[in-house]
Amino acid sequence: MKPVSFSWHLFDQIPIIGIMRNIPVDSISEVASVFADEGLTNLEITLNSNNAIELITKLSARFKGHINVGAGTVCSSLELDLALSAGAAFIVTPIVNEEIIQKCVLKGIPVFPGAYTPTEIYRANSLGASMVKVFPASTLGPKYIKELLGPFPHFKLLPTGGISLENMGDFMKAGAKGVGIGSHLFPREIIQQERWEDLRKIFANARDVFSDKEGL
Repeated sequence: MKPVSFSWHLFDQIPIIGIMRNIPVDSISEVASVFADEGLTNLEITLNSNNAIELITKLSARFKGHINVGAGTVCSSLELDLALSAGAAFIVTPIVNEEIIQKCVLKGIPVFPGAYTPTEIYRANSLGASMVKVFPASTLGPKYIKELLGPFPHFKLLPTGGISLENMGDFMKAGAKGVGIGSHLFPREIIQQERWEDLRKIFANARDVFSDKEGL
């Protein structure tokens, strides 16, 4: 299967990447459906999840044109090839892996490598990263994002790690172009108990943070 085209229009509507890691396989379809119903537009399936490649294949085909479905925790060239063969529309890495970044650039696939220090972030950007995942963002806080954009005003930063509905607005106000949210968006207990209406409220609240663009 060829990679599904990434839509920046979809991304910019609600610049939240929902990070799915080890969500029960029999719940994935329902979770993704509620996610799409509430207008959220970007899903990352981490490759260290059970049946990750199969899930990327199914979700990218099912939600084509409605959700950007990508692969996360991509750490090697082999994993990259598997993810792209499954139809991943974008790639997220936890580190600055030059080979992965360069291959994505050559193929025209958006890649969001993880970086922490100004040197790493600068290097990732220089290699052609579409956005740089600043990770772990909770350790650094929104002020770090704002300070980075002093010398690097044109960098597109995607803070991830410890981002919640309560603090993501602060990161956006600091200049982030998007955020990655995992467990705060997909609470394990709610999903295990199949409390879909409670999950719907969480997704709606996340969406509503971006309903008032002037408030960000």
